[in-house]
Amino acid sequence: MIGSAIAGAPRLLRFDVVDVFTDVPFAGNPLAVVHGAEDLPDAALLALAREFSYSETAFPVLVDDGSADYAVRIFTPAVELPFAGHPSLGSAWVLASSGQVATGVLRQRCSAGVVRLDVEPPVEHGGLPGRVRLTGRPPSVSEPLDPALLLAAVGLAADDLAGAPPRWAGAGLDFAYLHVRADAVARAVPDLPALRRVGRGGVEVVALATDADERVATAHVRVFAGDIGVAEDPATGSAALGLGAFLVVAGLLPGEGASRCEVSQGEELGRPSRLSVEVEAVGGAAVRVSVAGSVVPVSSGEIRVPER
Repeated sequence: MIGSAIAGAPRLLRFDVVDVFTDVPFAGNPLAVVHGAEDLPDAALLALAREFSYSETAFPVLVDDGSADYAVRIFTPAVELPFAGHPSLGSAWVLASSGQVATGVLRQRCSAGVVRLDVEPPVEHGGLPGRVRLTGRPPSVSEPLDPALLLAAVGLAADDLAGAPPRWAGAGLDFAYLHVRADAVARAVPDLPALRRVGRGGVEVVALATDADERVATAHVRVFAGDIGVAEDPATGSAALGLGAFLVVAGLLPGEGASRCEVSQGEELGRPSRLSVEVEAVGGAAVRVSVAGSVVPVSSGEIRVPER
């Protein structure tokens, strides 16, 4: 009797839940990292992502082909993404904290290509790894956009704009960037049908300040998306990468040399997040952008494999 019950038991997968871009639990952006799912069909991976119902769920697997240390697939509750920031940081941290990979430089393969992550070693013997930095793909920025459609998609008006024209930008995943007055960020309200009409990616609403030497900026942002099953994200690493490229082309960070932007996000969702962006620029354009943040473990356990 016992043997037959065990034989008929559902297959279980191990998972870890971490909060990314925060140094305290129950803030930042939550992420589920599910292990051992490489043989599952897409429908099962999507079902697992819907069960966790976070903005993203990551499915990493170690590889041994010389091109990367591990591969990862990333699902929202609605679609698979070719690349995303907080799942990349969180997956690297989880794999390093469990000893599946070493701290230091890691190569992660996703459908958008191979990206670099740097995982800081523990500060004390037996401790958890430190912060993680993700270097994006080669950055790109579009020509200026008509702001009307973007403003309508986030419930703002033309007099909320702060000066720099909106553009598409990205370093792995594209977002449209709206530079607005500081008081406008909290007033933004996503219109999901209008966001879907924007197409291509999400919309980041940005309020910005710079320090005296203009090489350090501080931004408060919100990120909205209409077609990936997540209306608003509490911390968006991929959008932070594109923000660095946008700020350089917009003249809000220097067009030559190194600069950085300290980004706050998630306050409006009750999950304050901190993202640290570093930018290298040449000739008025970003050539390298990275984003760093802390990761905090929250829970771990087992979840059954969807049967259909």
